[in-house]
Amino acid sequence: MRLGFIGCGVMGRPMALHLLRGGHRLAVWARRQEAAQPLLAAGAVACASPAAVASAADVVFTIVTADADVEQTAFAAGGLSEGFAAGSILVDMSTIAPQTARSIAGRLATLGVEMLDAPVSGGGQGATAASLSIMVGGKAAVLDRVRPLLGLLGSTIVHVGDHGAGQVAKACNQLLMVATIQAVAEALHLSRAAGVDPARVSAALAGGSAGSRVLQLMGGRMVARDFAAGVEARLHHKDYAVLIAEAHRLGLPLPVSTQVCQQLNALMAMGWGRCDTASLLRVLEAAQSAAGGA
Repeated sequence: MRLGFIGCGVMGRPMALHLLRGGHRLAVWARRQEAAQPLLAAGAVACASPAAVASAADVVFTIVTADADVEQTAFAAGGLSEGFAAGSILVDMSTIAPQTARSIAGRLATLGVEMLDAPVSGGGQGATAASLSIMVGGKAAVLDRVRPLLGLLGSTIVHVGDHGAGQVAKACNQLLMVATIQAVAEALHLSRAAGVDPARVSAALAGGSAGSRVLQLMGGRMVARDFAAGVEARLHHKDYAVLIAEAHRLGLPLPVSTQVCQQLNALMAMGWGRCDTASLLRVLEAAQSAAGGA
């Protein structure tokens, strides 16, 4: 198939490579040309603008940072909307607000262009292994057309509902995951303060009901005090802002998520936004130190 791809970052680059290895033609555009070089070396074709990508493709994938990035990629001068032919499909795999996804889908529909919001979970490791969980909002018939392509990227593909539903599912994913990272940080902070080895506590918890992938991965980073970015905390901070805004729009109280959001705010204020979200442990340590309990 003629495919397009925009978003050549930690997640997007390996995903685009999987599409190329699946035998598809791939047109790409990147704000930074060097980000696309591994794709060009693998046979992708560089385009001068998103519009040029859309002109060269029947299905375009985007995975960029925030709502404004998706909107600009689609509708700014030289954007995708200027190159799409009627019947084309945009598969946006970014994490954005459900309302934004619905708005973009509506605007594209006036051009005869279909859209799926299809955010993913699994991180860079899942993108590289093609084992992502893909949460899809949009028309089931459109998903059927691109399901073989998504199958090259992930091991779990779920049609959650209409436009925006994929983004609601991703918000729920981030709610659970980051709240669990905070809980792991608190558990290991408590064990250390009580004079018990956090590594041994983590090993004990892993074998019981509290065991989880988050405990294994993030707990391991906290024990090793490895705060180099796996996923930059600023991205989880952005995602939490999305879910808190959605809860506010719906009039829902989310007390635990609200507290976790405050911890992420503190992390950002301390300058750790480009570090791993395991740095939530350091936020607790800094608070203890400031209170004179170190």
